Order: sequence, then structure tokens, then C-alpha cells
Amino acid sequence: MEGLRRVRKRFLRPGEHCVTREPMMLSTLLGSCVAVCLFDPVAHVSGMNHFLLPVRNPAAGPATLDSNAGRYGLWAMEILIDNKALKLGARRERLRAKAFGGANVLQVSSGALPERYSIGTANVQFVRRFLEQDGIPLVAQDLGGLNGRQIYFYGGDYSVYLRRVPRSSTVAIIDEERGYLRHAIAAKQRKPQVDFFEDGPGSKA
Repeated sequence: MEGLRRVRKRFLRPGEHCVTREPMMLSTLLGSCVAVCLFDPVAHVSGMNHFLLPVRNPAAGPATLDSNAGRYGLWAMEILIDNKALKLGARRERLRAKAFGGANVLQVSSGALPERYSIGTANVQFVRRFLEQDGIPLVAQDLGGLNGRQIYFYGGDYSVYLRRVPRSSTVAIIDEERGYLRHAIAAKQRKPQVDFFEDGPGSKA
């Protein structure tokens, strides 16, 4: 990552996104969450999101959770593509994606439910299906498994640098995701339009 010290950097938390024409370094820490790194190499537009949960019903209408919309996969992808990337000059037919995360860290920590009910698995299934249906090639991915991930997405050449987080070091990730999950469950009780799934060295892509 030589020569990147002067590049502007931004760290994304769950529910956040960033799209830019500047060659920034975007980073995040993932457990059950998924981050999609999106780019148009012709328009030099790149961006990343970080979402916690998929959405049950795409026809349920727009962003009932208002400012929390970015937490959920469907809205996070629509914000990233339609509300941001295309407005900066990207073309849908030129978009490419790299996707990371979706580990079953919460599932493993509780050991209570079968894998099919885990947040990580649901997020992986959602993002693959969304990109396929939207016609956006998934050119690199590291999804699923049991380990958290730390990723760095560089908008200069659209490389993603990935470091897997050892199981012994995922406590902070699990605590943060549980906090967001509790918030999401409370939101569901107020507006039950989201489907929740309860649960009790580096490489370059």
C-alpha cells in the first residue's frame, strides 16, 4: 500500500456509505454485516456501503426507517447505486462490485440456531441475488465463514485489501452488531416491515 499515506481515508460503520470520484481509501470492520465495494472504472466513481440486515419485502415501499435505511441491504444498495453513484456520472452497465463479510459470528457466539436462520447467511444470499438481478458483475468476493474481516477499498485502482480477524479478536465486532440488532428489533416492533434473523495474514481482491 505504498504511496497511500496521503490519500484521504474514511471508516464506515454499519448503516453508513460513501461514494466519491476522489481516489479515497474506504475501510470497515465486518462480522455478520456485508460491505459492497462498487465502482465504474470509466467515470472513476467508487463507493462502499455497510449493511446489517436484508429486507424481507422489496415491494414494501421506500425507507420506512428513515435515517436508519442504510442498515438494511435493499435500501443500502439503492442508496449506493441510484442515489449516489449514478448521480456522480456512473453508468449502470459499467458498474462492477466486490462483496465481503457475512460471517456467522453471532451464530457461533450463541450456538442456538441452525445456520439457515443466521444473519450472515441471509446477508450473503441477499447480496448475491441483488447483484445478479441488477446485472452488476460480482468480480471479487469473500463471503460467509466464521471469521470477521477488516477491508480497505482503494478508489485509485479499485483494489480491496482484506485481513481476516481471528475468532479470539471478534468480541468487539459481536458486541457492536448485537447493539445494532437490538436497535433494529425495537424498530421492527414499531414498524414490522423488515424480516429479522435472530441468533443468539491479508489478501488482495
